[in-house]
Amino acid sequence: MPPLLGAIADDFTGATDLAGMLVKNGMRSAQMIGVPAHTPPEGLDAIVVALKTRTTPAKDAVDASLAALAWLREAGCRQFIFKYCSTFDSTSKGNIGPVADALMAALGTDFSIACPAFPANGRTIFRGYLFVGDVLLNECGMQNHPLTPMTDANLVRVLQPQSKHKVGLVRQESVSQGAVEIQRAFADVRQKGVGIAIVDAVSNADLTEIGYACRDLPLVTGGSGLAIGLAANFRAQGLLPAEGGAGRLPHVDGHAAVVSGSCSLATQRQVAALKSVAPAFQIDPRQLAAGNDVVSEAVEWAVPRLAAGPPLIYATADAEQVRAIQQELGAERAGALVENALAAIARRLVDSGVRRLIVAGGETSGAVAGALGVTGLRIGEEIDPGVPWTVTMNHPALALALKSGNFGTDDFFLKAWSRLP
Repeated sequence: MPPLLGAIADDFTGATDLAGMLVKNGMRSAQMIGVPAHTPPEGLDAIVVALKTRTTPAKDAVDASLAALAWLREAGCRQFIFKYCSTFDSTSKGNIGPVADALMAALGTDFSIACPAFPANGRTIFRGYLFVGDVLLNECGMQNHPLTPMTDANLVRVLQPQSKHKVGLVRQESVSQGAVEIQRAFADVRQKGVGIAIVDAVSNADLTEIGYACRDLPLVTGGSGLAIGLAANFRAQGLLPAEGGAGRLPHVDGHAAVVSGSCSLATQRQVAALKSVAPAFQIDPRQLAAGNDVVSEAVEWAVPRLAAGPPLIYATADAEQVRAIQQELGAERAGALVENALAAIARRLVDSGVRRLIVAGGETSGAVAGALGVTGLRIGEEIDPGVPWTVTMNHPALALALKSGNFGTDDFFLKAWSRLP
């Protein structure tokens, strides 16, 4: 059988997050790095195409997403999901709205939903407002994001300027009554001219019912939590076998290391926890800008330490440090310098025998995957919600954990190694 579900993710860790959720819910899944030039691997229930379109110009994001959709349709997928961050990272110009609009047009549908909720990671939506833990999105630190500062927690207000469709809301009162009532709410907002509905969700049970209600929609958009109900729909139709074994991966031996480029609060805490017990080397963007060979310095520092356990190489810094660096170097230049350096370091670590690697940060993960020539990943069991171990499809096989900056408990780097396949 061809794959059932085709997904388009706007960054690498978001793709891994979604694929991990699909595996958790019994769908054998793979993540492709960019739009493949080859036919899909066999024996898969879901394929996630990982793009790097979260912060690119909107036209480029649309073009790449349409190319991914065309490939997934050719592969035979029956339903599609556009996956973006559970913190709805975007600007007034996109890219969530423009990409959703383009995918809807290509699929010939005039209605879809937007639901980035992921309660297991503290992302909930109530009355259209996105909460991160107990605070509103614009109070959780995301208001200081260097590329996509989120200063409004009302997702209807955030999405409307980005989309040519009318944006509406399906409230918790409807969601809490289950799939049938959610579908009634869909019909009601559609009659009012709504093309994209923000859907409240405060629990996994809500996401399950939302997924059921979306069984006939060609396209849904949102976070990885939607995978819960979507997988169940295919199983109810007899298209998906009973759960079990979807995340089985081959064992990978070799040295281990951690590379961190994210500056999120969660990653800052994770870096601090690892630094307390493991050797660490900090990348200074100013030294990179000055033309110093920081890459060689970091690799020469790390290689002698590999036999003793995973060293940490990081550019993670707090918001004040990031602002100071961006003011001095420019935000785009500083980000590119760090990404390119960490990707080069990862490549040279692999050349030195590293076969197990944790990478923190969506942009960093994309850069590292590109430098390693990764074309696809088999998805395994999760380490923390949203972060599974993966094994590359290319040779030599590498075990990779590609972590979104915002995800994972404070001890993530410490416990991940005990959960290797």
